[in-house]
Amino acid sequence: MRKNTELNALIRLIDDTDKEVFSEIEKRLIEIGKEAIPELEIAWGHSLDLIIQQRIESIIHKIQLEQLTGELKQWFDTDRDNLLSGALIVARYQYPDLNEEKILKKIEKIKRDVWIELNDNLTALEQVKVINHVFFTIHGFSGNTQNYHAPQNSFINNVLETKKGNPLTLALLYSEIARSAGIPVYGVNLPEHFILVYKDESGILPVNTPEDNPRLLFYINPFSKGAVFGNNEINAFLKSLKLKPEKSFFEPCTSADIIQRMIRNLIYSFTKLGHDDKVEELQNLLKAAGG
Repeated sequence: MRKNTELNALIRLIDDTDKEVFSEIEKRLIEIGKEAIPELEIAWGHSLDLIIQQRIESIIHKIQLEQLTGELKQWFDTDRDNLLSGALIVARYQYPDLNEEKILKKIEKIKRDVWIELNDNLTALEQVKVINHVFFTIHGFSGNTQNYHAPQNSFINNVLETKKGNPLTLALLYSEIARSAGIPVYGVNLPEHFILVYKDESGILPVNTPEDNPRLLFYINPFSKGAVFGNNEINAFLKSLKLKPEKSFFEPCTSADIIQRMIRNLIYSFTKLGHDDKVEELQNLLKAAGG
């Protein structure tokens, strides 16, 4: 009750014209945290003063951002192998009221459609063909070539809604769906692009596999509708970028690597759009994610 009384008193003082007084009010509301948001939203709805509304919006955003930063740090410290969880936290940066249950249901539908098409007798390539058919043909996912650097390409809810994304978000969804079906597909942190690798985990090595790492059977490019390729294509790509081949360019990366790259993609997108405030916020989120 004491906190509610204090909260209501603080909200009534949001219109204070003294900057130092308002700064202290804002600081205390942020300390109270998400419990303050419902009352702040009510106050916003009851006010016709544009300045008060803007102040309330700013305070709510700062509360949500602080909460998000804490969640991302906790994810990195305790749950960093859960790739989908990390992607949902990042999406809530732009969409704080994100309906995660709706997103998970959409992903589950794709997983079920893949599972129905699979059987135990398929080769690795045949398994990937099944995923490609379900993901790209039936569900219609594709690379957003017309608006490649748009921020929405990095938010998983947008990608599921529009069926368009950048290499990383498409690869994230693809690998999530594949691994749920027991297909060992993992992200590869290739410079200027993001791809997937099929890693043999059966213990039985097929012939004609790369000599340096025979467990990595082939690579997949979700941005090109699941095109399959080998080491030679990666070497040629690196050569075109004037980069020397490194082990990390060919092998699976961690979920933390993927989420960090997702945030860096957003930093680049918002930098191009001139949104310096968002760039600064995302840089702090990147630090929370171990980047």
